[in-house]
Amino acid sequence: MSEKLNPPMQTGDSLDLVIDGYSNEGDGVGHVDRFAVFVPGALTGEAVAVCVEQVKGSYARARLERVLRTSPDRVDPACSLYGECGGCQLLHMSYSAQLEMKRRRVVDALERIGKLDDVTVHPVIGMDEPWRYRNKAQYAVGIRDGEVVAGYLAHGTHRIVPADDCAIQSGLSCRVASSVRRLAAAFGLSIYDERSMAGFLKNIIVKNAFGTGQVMVVLTTTGARFPGGQARSREFGERIADQFPEVKSVVQVVMDAAGDMHHVARAAGRRGRTPMGSDRFEGNTITLWGEPAIVDILDGLKFRISATSFYQVNPSQTVTLYRKAVEYAGLTGRERVLDAYTGVGTVSLFMARAAREVYGIESVRSAVHDARANAELNAITNARFIEGRVERVLPALLHDGMTFDVAVMDPPRAGCDREALLALAGEVTESDGTRALGGVPRIVYISCNPSTLARDLAILSGLGYRTVEVQPVDMFPHTHHVETVVLMSRVKE
Repeated sequence: MSEKLNPPMQTGDSLDLVIDGYSNEGDGVGHVDRFAVFVPGALTGEAVAVCVEQVKGSYARARLERVLRTSPDRVDPACSLYGECGGCQLLHMSYSAQLEMKRRRVVDALERIGKLDDVTVHPVIGMDEPWRYRNKAQYAVGIRDGEVVAGYLAHGTHRIVPADDCAIQSGLSCRVASSVRRLAAAFGLSIYDERSMAGFLKNIIVKNAFGTGQVMVVLTTTGARFPGGQARSREFGERIADQFPEVKSVVQVVMDAAGDMHHVARAAGRRGRTPMGSDRFEGNTITLWGEPAIVDILDGLKFRISATSFYQVNPSQTVTLYRKAVEYAGLTGRERVLDAYTGVGTVSLFMARAAREVYGIESVRSAVHDARANAELNAITNARFIEGRVERVLPALLHDGMTFDVAVMDPPRAGCDREALLALAGEVTESDGTRALGGVPRIVYISCNPSTLARDLAILSGLGYRTVEVQPVDMFPHTHHVETVVLMSRVKE
């Protein structure tokens, strides 16, 4: 049990600190009598004056008041909204320092959580030009001083910070979003209010397929019926496309007042009809104008992007990440590959070009539909996609005598279910006990969360796997997030 420390400070206290590390969210961390104080905006090695804003049982949070000794890694933020907008956390840090901080975050998680202290963690692969990299922009919409505004949420709040531009979004996405905001005001669309939980329009999302130049506009709403009916909604889409010929799709995603895109994505796939009689309604997605999806190209592969499908937001680094995953898989053209948590089949299709066959498992029905469509779009016939949970589908495949040479997995931030890891290792529970059916010899684990990655690697270590090497990739410059791809091999027969 860790020693409980009495907080040596109170809310409102002014302190001088020396920053000696970073939190998982990129905040600077200093200590007073071994008591941790988190300071957003502070850098390792700096001496800072702070004001304590919150004191908990084991840590405190403080506001940076003044930098007393400046780190050579400090730079001027390239955004006037920095410090107010919650989108980026590291614009005050040089890019080279960001990469080193992210590598250290991965190493610390492996050592502290995974108890893995002898693993090679390579330097983070960064971007030559870490700006304008995002292909998806999501804006919250609100009312301020009687005007419709769109922007990003301030950190830890639902307060909208209006933004007509963003240095990590594509310029086209920003211009399209601004135009949609103005059009929403001109059409008199009611704007959702968090307090009353009333209003029609919640979010504006712009998806920009960098490989083809195609753009999709998504309106997330709390009701299915567009004000004014089907003719009015089509006019809305036409007005956007007239101004931006890159726009090929305008889509409405319907959710309840408490919903979000994650819930919508998991609900999508149920077919029905809209109140307007449209025959292009799937689940809670309505195509208002144009096509129901756009197409992107990654590394020569085509991918169908729908309103609710998951798709990596940094295309150039996605190619870097997936090429590394293929390299770690060690494919010669003779292997059968398992792709757990396949999503829309992106990794599967990268693997399929170098493997004998690929089996992708995914629990979200609409994603499986997209994965099959993507395979057909690329004339790839050696990839098969199965709907279901990994921990249920994989044991059934093993029971049928199927074996896999390589498994690749890219789970959500929460990581893998323990049962899925047991299945990968061939430990399958049956009515009469646990039966060993033979584990996958090689595992390639892609993760966006070092903490859950380290936890899962520790479990796999106990199941007979060795973590060979780790390659972090900077998918999200100027934020605290880091993506990693890990090679593991089986060492126990």
